[in-house]
Amino acid sequence: MNLAVISLLGLVVAILVSCFTELNVGILALAFAWIIGVYFGGMRLDAVMAGFPVSLFLTLSGVTLLFTQAQLNGTLDRIAHRAVRLCRGNVGLIPIIFFVLGLALASVGPGNISTAALLGPMAMATAARAGIPAFLMIIMVGNGAQAGSLSPFAPTGIIVNGLMTKIGLSGHEWHNYGTNAFAHAFVAFSGYFLFGGLKLFRFAYTDATQEAPEAVRLEFKNWITIVVITALVAGVLFFGVNVGMGAFFGAVILAVVGAADHKEAVKRMPWSVILMVCGVTVLIALLEKTGGLDLFTALLARLATPGTITGVIAFVTGLISVYSSTSGVVLPAFIPTIPGLIERLGGGDPIAIATSMNVGAHLVDISPLSTTGALCLAAVGSQENVRSVFNKLLAWGLSMTVVGAIICYVFF
Repeated sequence: MNLAVISLLGLVVAILVSCFTELNVGILALAFAWIIGVYFGGMRLDAVMAGFPVSLFLTLSGVTLLFTQAQLNGTLDRIAHRAVRLCRGNVGLIPIIFFVLGLALASVGPGNISTAALLGPMAMATAARAGIPAFLMIIMVGNGAQAGSLSPFAPTGIIVNGLMTKIGLSGHEWHNYGTNAFAHAFVAFSGYFLFGGLKLFRFAYTDATQEAPEAVRLEFKNWITIVVITALVAGVLFFGVNVGMGAFFGAVILAVVGAADHKEAVKRMPWSVILMVCGVTVLIALLEKTGGLDLFTALLARLATPGTITGVIAFVTGLISVYSSTSGVVLPAFIPTIPGLIERLGGGDPIAIATSMNVGAHLVDISPLSTTGALCLAAVGSQENVRSVFNKLLAWGLSMTVVGAIICYVFF
């Protein structure tokens, strides 16, 4: 068995493990890269570890640290409470506001997972008080968080843009963000109105404008956090500031002025996700060196033609993403195959294929087997039949593999 086959089998096993166990696949990927590279390939350890994405690690660490501080000091929560007040008691508008709020918060930096964790409990509690079906609320708040996931400031956006830059597809950050946001908005609002959202506009929610003053009052620590985040976004957009280093600097400012619990924020950072992404990236880098990536690309090319590749690749990435990590496993495994895939197919638009991977993999993440869906489901109150909501979300997530494939085939 040659080294290309062995390295590809290592990737396949890592993906399967990520689907069916709680083991951090990044740790497994690092172990596989070491064993395959050093003991099967005769490579030096430093040559294997050269695939570790130092820049990506620093960027993810800086951004997640800053927004973990913003979450711990209550800034994001107070902004969310203020946003709900905009509904002025209209029940039908509440899920729509949560979609917009999820999109906005995820876009400025926390990303989809942190936003779902922040908004999920508040959204489900509000849904219970206002008589909104949990399934409808999860469709809106979950897709809202997912819609902002490919922002250039969000962790997943940083990962995807880095992967695309490595294969020569730089400069498409806002295209990635916009197409993903459009796809999630389309399915969210279609589902909301299809499954009963219109009826909710007939009712009023008398508690929506009666939040306790302390729940929405912005203190000094909240204002300074807002200023720091705004300055970071402006610096990245207009002055070319490195988002990771800028976020580290912003985190230092918040710690120095006493606006955030720096020590606790470091503990609460999503180290598991960061390790997962970096570990899988090391294994993918090894596949590039051993020829395993070419073999993987050849297998993918057998599934489609230049005319059907966008729909097929969206379906495949979506199906795997139902059970596995989108940003940590699926996209790091598939995006590097794009140049070779086009070469073997004899044609194709690399941006269209990359977009199909991004959209197809993200649309399914409202499934209760994915993190965003699970976070929202965990917040469902006892007044709802949780098993029924689980089944509906699972059906929704699985159906998105087909819906995503159709959207990508038609539009991309």
